[in-house]
Amino acid sequence: MAEPIVRPAADADMAGVRTVAGHFGLLGLWPERPDFVDAEREFGEVLVGEVDGTVVGFGGTLRRGTVTHLGDLFVLPDHQSSGAGRTILSRLLSGDTPRVTFASDDKRALALYVRNGMRPRCPLFYLKRRPLGDPAARRESGRAAPGEADVLAAAAMDADVSGGDRTSTLTWYAGLPGVTLHVSGSGYAFVRTARGKAVIGPAGGATPQDCADVVLEAANAHHGAGPVHVAVPGVHPLLALLLEAGWHIGDMDTLLTSEDFMRLDRYAPHSDLG
Repeated sequence: MAEPIVRPAADADMAGVRTVAGHFGLLGLWPERPDFVDAEREFGEVLVGEVDGTVVGFGGTLRRGTVTHLGDLFVLPDHQSSGAGRTILSRLLSGDTPRVTFASDDKRALALYVRNGMRPRCPLFYLKRRPLGDPAARRESGRAAPGEADVLAAAAMDADVSGGDRTSTLTWYAGLPGVTLHVSGSGYAFVRTARGKAVIGPAGGATPQDCADVVLEAANAHHGAGPVHVAVPGVHPLLALLLEAGWHIGDMDTLLTSEDFMRLDRYAPHSDLG
């Protein structure tokens, strides 16, 4: 088998990147472009691993201030011992800036991230709630797209809890179809509805209760828009509140960071954007 070539993704590579992403089921809630891979190319970096002219793996990051969020590192099964994944990761995380990722239960991946300077902080639970009330009731259908002032206010709060500023990324996200924003002086929550599901995040607040309040407000506003999903760090008080309210754990990752820069008790990340 030929040695993989690792290089920055070009426009011509994106079909191959999405083939790899599709193999791992990453695009289920991104039925249209632009998607999160486009965001990684625009606001971070995407590298591909190529063998004999075919993309066999890719890795992607997003940046917020000095923080690097490793969003993706996927290699097709037939090439997972080729060294492509290790090479992609070493190049994506070549600096000494703070870094974060959400890791699955793949022990090889966890070991790889630890060797690259990250440490497990807590589990990240992916919770979901079935639709409540009348399935035909979609309260958000007439809501206007987020305004610039609200996005800027949310971005300022987000920088405080997530570890770094990403105004450009959040402005891009706010402009996507189906995205709404709940924001007050003490909390914010983005929500995106796609394929009959509502995904909350990123969300945060000045206190753990402020974060919990705005997430619950966002969830209740989408009570008739299909299942509602949110990612909650295991140390967040919101976790117990949602479980007691009948939410279910759909999946779980491990949240790893290189430093203690995230306010995990008052932050609910986006599953793809961090």
